[in-house]
Amino acid sequence: MKKLIAAAGIIAGIALGAAAVAQTKPTIPVIVKDMTSPYWRAVLAGARKAGQDLGVNVVELAAQSESDVSGQISILEKGVGSNPAAIVIAPAQFAALGKPIDEAAKKIKIIGIDSAADTKAMTSLLATDNVNAGRIAADALAVAITKSYADTEGDVAIIGSKPGVASLDQRTEGFRDVLAAKYRALAIVADKVADGDPARIREIMKDVIAGDDDLRGVFVSDPTAALAVAQVVSEKTTGDLINIVAVGSDDKLVELLQAGLIAGIVVEDPFGMGYDGVKIALAASKGEEVSAHIDTGAMLITKANVGSVKAHELPSSEVK
Repeated sequence: MKKLIAAAGIIAGIALGAAAVAQTKPTIPVIVKDMTSPYWRAVLAGARKAGQDLGVNVVELAAQSESDVSGQISILEKGVGSNPAAIVIAPAQFAALGKPIDEAAKKIKIIGIDSAADTKAMTSLLATDNVNAGRIAADALAVAITKSYADTEGDVAIIGSKPGVASLDQRTEGFRDVLAAKYRALAIVADKVADGDPARIREIMKDVIAGDDDLRGVFVSDPTAALAVAQVVSEKTTGDLINIVAVGSDDKLVELLQAGLIAGIVVEDPFGMGYDGVKIALAASKGEEVSAHIDTGAMLITKANVGSVKAHELPSSEVK
C-alpha cells in the first residue's frame, strides 16, 4: 500500500512538474534604441501588448541613448546569454551591429525592427519602407512650397540628426530621388548631418538660413532634427516662409503641425511594429516560417487630416 501511495505521489509530482513546464512563458527581450522618446515607448507598448495577448514574457531593454552603440551591443550579448526564445532588436547603427547580430543569430532567432544592420542573419526585419517615406515627404514638401509661393521652385535643405543610421539615410535617398525625377526646379542647397545633439542641429540650420535668401523648404529625417529645425525657423526675423516636412512624430511635433509651423509629418506605426515584432519572434522560435521582410507602412499627416488619424499612428497616443 505504501508503495502504491509513493508511486502515486511520484506520478503526481511528475504531472505537476510537466504542468509547470507547460505554463512557463517564453521570454523575448525587445531591445530598442532609447527608453525615453515617445517613438520607442510606443514600440515597447506594442511589444508589451503582444506579450499579454500571446503569453510571452517581454523584457524591455535599451542603452543609455540612441548613440550608445557599444551599450546596445553589450545588451544584445547579455540577452543571448539568458537563453530566450528569440530576440527583437532595433539596431542602433548599421555597420557596428552587423557582426554582433551575426554572432547572436548562431544561437538564437534574431528579429530586426525599424532599422537594418550590416548582416544577413536576421530571421525577419520589420520596418517602414524608409525610401518610400522619403518619397512621401518629398511630394509633401513640394505641395507645401507650391501653396506658399504659387510655384514649385526654390532652394531646399536636408537636415539629419545623426550619421550612419540606415533608416535615416534611406529616407534621404527617397527624398532626393523624387526631387530629381519630379521637381527639378527645387534645388537641394544643403545636405547636413549632425552628431545627435539638438544644439548642433540648431547651429547648422542657422547657418543654412543665413547663407540662402531663397530657402523655401527643409526636409528633416527624424523628430530630433525636426524639433531643432522648427525652433530655429520659428525664431528667425525675416518674413519669408520656410516649409518643414519631417519623418516621425511625437507630442511636440504634432503641436507644431497643428500650429502650422510644420507642413507635414510622415508617420510610422511604432506600436504595430513592436506588437508584430514579438508576434513574429514567437512564431520563428517555434520553427514557423516567417517573411524575411515586412513593411510596417507610413502615411502623411498634415494639419488638414491630423484630427482623423487613428490613435495608433501617432506614437505619443500609445503611451499616455
